[in-house]
Amino acid sequence: MNKTYSLFLFLLCTSFYAQTRLLSWNIENLGKSKSNLELEFIANTLKDYDIVALQEVVAGDGGAQTVTKLADELNRKGAKWDYSISNPTSSSAYKTERYAYLWKTSRARLKGKPWLESKFQLEIDREPYLATFIVNQKEVTLVNFHAITKSKQPEREIKYFKLLPGQYPQLNLLFLGDFNCPQSHSVFTPLKKMGYESTLKGQKTSLKRNSKNGAALASEFDNLFYHKKVKKIDGGVIHFYKAFSSLQEARKISDHIPIWMVFSLEEY
Repeated sequence: MNKTYSLFLFLLCTSFYAQTRLLSWNIENLGKSKSNLELEFIANTLKDYDIVALQEVVAGDGGAQTVTKLADELNRKGAKWDYSISNPTSSSAYKTERYAYLWKTSRARLKGKPWLESKFQLEIDREPYLATFIVNQKEVTLVNFHAITKSKQPEREIKYFKLLPGQYPQLNLLFLGDFNCPQSHSVFTPLKKMGYESTLKGQKTSLKRNSKNGAALASEFDNLFYHKKVKKIDGGVIHFYKAFSSLQEARKISDHIPIWMVFSLEEY
C-alpha cells in the first residue's frame, strides 16, 4: 500500500469518526404497549446512529422499562449502548411524560447528569430535557423537547427558548424534538438571529391517519436547531412507514417519522 493511499484512508477514517449521527424521534406512547417485534423494528431504525433523543416516553405504564428493553435490543445489534431517562415532566397527569437519550458508548460520552429544565416548568407543560455529550473532545448540549399540541399554541412555550442561550452561555445548545410548529414560524426568529438554523425546511414529519393521493405526511412539526458553531454535514428524515402495508399499521410504531442530522464539532 503506497503512502498516498494510506494517507487517503487515514483522512477518510478521521473524517468519519469526527462526524456524529444524531436522531430525534417522537415515538408515540413509548411504553409497555409496544410489542417485542415493534421494539426490534425501532432498534433496527436507530442502530446506525450515534446519539438518539426520544420524546413521548410514557410517564407510567412501563415507559422507563421499555426504554431499557430498547437499549437491550440495541446492544444486540453490534455496538454497546447506554441510556438516560428523565423523571416525569411537571405537567398535569394527562400530559406528563418522560424523555430519553440513548447513545453508543464508543461514539459519545455523557458529561454530568441530564436534567429537566425547571426554570420554565410553570410556563412549559413538558419542560425540556437537557444533556451534555462529549464527542471528539468537544461538547454539545441537546435540548430535547415535546411541545403542546398545535391547537393549544405551542409558540407560547417555544418563545422561552430564546432565553436558554443566555442562561447557559457556556453551553453549545442544540434544540431538537417535536415542536408542533413549523420552523418558518416567527417564534423561532429570535433563535435565528442568534445564529441558529433549522436542519429541515419545509419537511413534513407527522403521519396522516390515511394516505390521500399517495401523500402520507401531514405537518412540519419536528426539527433540529443548531448554532453556527456546529457544522452541519447532512440532514433528513426516515420514511419508516414505507415498510408497512398501511399507515394504520405504521402508526402502531409512531405517528411521527424520525429526523436526523450528521454534524461535526471539529471547528468549534
